[in-house]
Amino acid sequence: MIDLLRTDSSHPDFIELVKALDLDLASRDGEEHSFYAQFNGIDTLHHCLIFYQGGMAIGCGAFKKMDSTSVEIKRMYVLPDYRGKGFASTILLGLENWANEIGFKKAVLETGKKQPEAIQLYKKNGYQIIENYGPYQGIENSVCFEKQLNKS
Repeated sequence: MIDLLRTDSSHPDFIELVKALDLDLASRDGEEHSFYAQFNGIDTLHHCLIFYQGGMAIGCGAFKKMDSTSVEIKRMYVLPDYRGKGFASTILLGLENWANEIGFKKAVLETGKKQPEAIQLYKKNGYQIIENYGPYQGIENSVCFEKQLNKS
């Protein structure tokens, strides 16, 4: 059974998945990790999704409000043994639908050049590369994306 749970960042399963994500990012980003970590706190995330398969939390994602029409996708992660099965796309679509339901029109996000599978995920799901925004301006390792969210 597959299930997507809408919750916030206080959920224990979300916290555990984010710990695994942070370990993965620390190994990829090396010395740059502390720069990125400052933008990845989870204490103020009110829109989090946890992906369950057979009752086990195997992936997560979140968004936060950027402005009155835009959200930023954050903390996307799927456990390594479950990658390549479309679960990240399911989480991403779930976040987009949720944001759309509450009136947002655009999603933006940042990922790193050392995460080629994430770059492919976002391209595959209709995200377009944009100039680096906010704290990522001028950061060589960062790749920023955006996607217009359609009202259904």
